[in-house]
Amino acid sequence: MSLEEKINQDIKKAMLAREKDKLEALRAVKTALLIAKTEKGASPEITEDAENKILQRLVKQRKESATIFEERNRKELAEKEWFEAKIIEVYLPEQMNDEAITQIVQRIIDEIGAISMADMGKVMGRATKELAGKADGKAVADKVKSLLSS
Repeated sequence: MSLEEKINQDIKKAMLAREKDKLEALRAVKTALLIAKTEKGASPEITEDAENKILQRLVKQRKESATIFEERNRKELAEKEWFEAKIIEVYLPEQMNDEAITQIVQRIIDEIGAISMADMGKVMGRATKELAGKADGKAVADKVKSLLSS
């Protein structure tokens, strides 16, 4: 079953259960997928990798918004954003833990022969391709920085 079909089924379930906040998050995902399909030059089918990137972008947007709302003491809006982020994260593949990220980044550093922060771009290029959809980009960047600076 494709992501779009799962989202459509879950939208129906949320409508029947009258889960307004969940429905809003699911509709945002459906809209983002529809936009990606209908963009100029886009193919009618979205790859799994592209779907994951869309989902990650939506989660990131909600987390950033929630953080801003918390800074401005708008707790009710922040809670809504955190809730939507959790709903969307369910459709992402399981994220790698810190230890697994460390192992992969260390292997890439060894393969490239990176020795300083000047090599960060090379390492990040390979790491982001290899860990796409499996780990948060910020977590990967932080891990690369810590391993190259030590």
